[in-house]
Amino acid sequence: METSMTMTIDHALGRKLERFARLSEEDHRALRRLREAPLREVEPRADLIAEGDEPAVVRLSESGWACRYKHLPNGRRQIVGLFVPGDFCDLNVYILRHLDHSIGAISKVRYYALPPHMIEELVHDRPRIGKALLWNELVQASIQREWLLTLGQRNARERLANLFVEMFHRVRSIGLAGDGKFEFPLTQTDLADTTGMTPVHTNRTIQELRQEGLIDMDRRHLGICDLAALSRLAMFNAGYLHLDREGETLDAAN
Repeated sequence: METSMTMTIDHALGRKLERFARLSEEDHRALRRLREAPLREVEPRADLIAEGDEPAVVRLSESGWACRYKHLPNGRRQIVGLFVPGDFCDLNVYILRHLDHSIGAISKVRYYALPPHMIEELVHDRPRIGKALLWNELVQASIQREWLLTLGQRNARERLANLFVEMFHRVRSIGLAGDGKFEFPLTQTDLADTTGMTPVHTNRTIQELRQEGLIDMDRRHLGICDLAALSRLAMFNAGYLHLDREGETLDAAN
């Protein structure tokens, strides 16, 4: 099984984008050039960028997990997005003057700080990559809609089950999950902040899923013991992730 320690960022990003367009060798060379950008490292629980900051660069995750979150004035937090290797944390956000949310590291995160002109030139010079990036952004919006559905209509068990199945599919699609087990650095507080539950309720629900033989969770890893059963519990529909590799039908020479 490939791990985040051995997978290069252009490989993870390339695997992701090829769901939306079949990339040529020239396209892959262009993605490899993204590694020329500065590589930065953020310790766990520190912010990559905070709400109100000026978003001067595009952040492309090389390793580790991060989250997008919002805070209320009383300190309560809602996680509204998760990032894994190969994800852009903010592909187009440099257009804004100030960021309206924060990006925080869950585990240690390494990311490439891409100057905006690098993205603009990539899209201009490699239109197939540009189209795939646009498609990828549409999928991110689709994930947000599913998360809204989860918060509004799924119960506690269904919320956690859907999140676990979603993240398994997302990391497996870039080669970072095998035999149903993958790195999962979210704490129970993180899970509570993601699913809109209390930490106590989150803990109780995790124990139920464990006792039913659906998951196996330790401090930093999640095992999906019965993917079919967990998916049924979540009423999971993989369509919103668009993982059916439409790119296989496209010709990279065009």
